[in-house]
Amino acid sequence: MAQLNFAHLADRGVVRIAGEDAHHFLQNLITVDLDEIDAKGAGFAALLTPQGKILFDFLIVKTGTEYLLDAPLQTLADLIKRLGFYRLRAKVDIEDVSGANGVVAAWGGNHPETDARVAFQDPRVSTLGARLIGDVSSIVEKLAPLGTAGNYAAHRIALGVPESLSDFAYSDIFPHDADMDDLNGVSFTKGCYVGQEVVSRVHHRGTARKRFVSVASSQPLPEPGTAIESNGKTVGSLGTSAAIGGEHRALGLVRLDKIGTALNNNRPLMCGGVEVRVELPAWARFSWPETAPAD
Repeated sequence: MAQLNFAHLADRGVVRIAGEDAHHFLQNLITVDLDEIDAKGAGFAALLTPQGKILFDFLIVKTGTEYLLDAPLQTLADLIKRLGFYRLRAKVDIEDVSGANGVVAAWGGNHPETDARVAFQDPRVSTLGARLIGDVSSIVEKLAPLGTAGNYAAHRIALGVPESLSDFAYSDIFPHDADMDDLNGVSFTKGCYVGQEVVSRVHHRGTARKRFVSVASSQPLPEPGTAIESNGKTVGSLGTSAAIGGEHRALGLVRLDKIGTALNNNRPLMCGGVEVRVELPAWARFSWPETAPAD
């Protein structure tokens, strides 16, 4: 039987969005289709810059007539400020409700009934598990043993799922770079939203050159941001890492074409003096370019 695991994610906060215009307000802003959120209950989304880069990202869940955003606590005030900037005359309330609502991750099996305000399956990858939002002390009373945020990070890294602020900075990369299209975080069928034109162009032209992939080594990996190199040339950069199952695993943002060339030519990949191998996550729909040049 799978081991149930739980962890309080103290670095996450919760924003409540309510009001008669809440659906329309979010539909015109974020990368996912709110009609699907209403039907499925939860989703993964981002608010982009006009140039199409990730400004904020979050999980979003509908509860009753309102929406809750599960987002990084570090940038929660900035997220609320930016949403307020777009509110204009819309009849919508935007509120930080983190004081009464924490976020707990549960993975490795079906979680027991708790006093959570809302519980939902992580919409990115089912094996990530579930999220529970509510009063943390009441939720964890029925969850044992309670692990740490580090345990959850190792689980996420093992699955090859990148996370903002840990693996990449806001305003630096596009949704395709962060694999959001394969993690159910972007709709290509709904109407316009901020940054939609750039994202749609990348998608339909198939011009995404960088992607997060899984990185592994038998040796401890260096700090995030360390260059991944092939033949002395940079082909990517390392994200977060963890010791998992007797080896060291990480995320890496890499150039697919340059990694393809290295693989075609059987060239070793190095990161801070450590030899690494790269793998596509099991959930990925993208692949190494088939026409990577040999030289």
